[in-house]
Amino acid sequence: MSYSVVPNRANPMAVLFVVDQSGSMTDKMPKTGNTKADQVATVINKMFSELITKARKQEGVRDYYDVGVIGYGYKGVYNALQGALSSQILNPISKISANPLRVEQRMNEVVTATGDLVQVPESFPIWFDPVATGGTPMSGAMKLAAETIAPWCDAHPTSFPPVIIHITDGEYGDGDPSQIAEGIRSFTTSDGNVLLCNLHISSEGGNSIAFPDNADVLPNDFARTLFNMSSVIPESMHQSVRDTLGGEVELTPGTRFFTFNGNEIDIVKFLRVGTQGTQPAMITYGGER
Repeated sequence: MSYSVVPNRANPMAVLFVVDQSGSMTDKMPKTGNTKADQVATVINKMFSELITKARKQEGVRDYYDVGVIGYGYKGVYNALQGALSSQILNPISKISANPLRVEQRMNEVVTATGDLVQVPESFPIWFDPVATGGTPMSGAMKLAAETIAPWCDAHPTSFPPVIIHITDGEYGDGDPSQIAEGIRSFTTSDGNVLLCNLHISSEGGNSIAFPDNADVLPNDFARTLFNMSSVIPESMHQSVRDTLGGEVELTPGTRFFTFNGNEIDIVKFLRVGTQGTQPAMITYGGER
């Protein structure tokens, strides 16, 4: 159980986002003033672009990754990608690259060679749109994630195990998902168990609790439930996690893929840790590593 396979065409890596799209995701984030739904969509679209960049070679985008998004909210539980990507939940990265919904022009803050921050226009592909309405069928979303990942593991027995990144801002509305999460974490490839990562985001500000190793530091039962649902970060991945976070988090054998009360910066860092596999993040956005 080494978690050491580097994604390649013979052994791709599955990255599945599971995103709360309930009505509370219309609340505003404390720093940017964007809604939670907008903030999450922006970062997920950036992560798609980053994975495409990692897989791009001279001859084109190689299928090093299978990527998808499950949404849950107003329509229950569903494939949150549209158009050519709507027929199946996990899509090879070359198909993702070829099928954005649209390309927008956005301003991006970059650091110049002299250390100045400047705004420059950039093309920004959109695959995943923000939605925020309805209830919070978290258990249903976890069930669909399990149904998606189990056959993928059977079809890719020697790959890096799938990574599921669950993003939510509130409590479940359809029963405790803990048992389903336990089942998800039990799925394996020869390289290790599936990694389930949970990110709770907040519009209230205050301090986040990032990558804890003990549930006792958490403020309520819901936070402790998400902590217990989350995978322990394998020790073989500790160095790449440290590289990605810039040494900001002290990792122990019990540190879990979990952040509570995350803000805008936490979303970027958490998703970058989750999508990296065994390799440190390669791309910077907005001056952030």
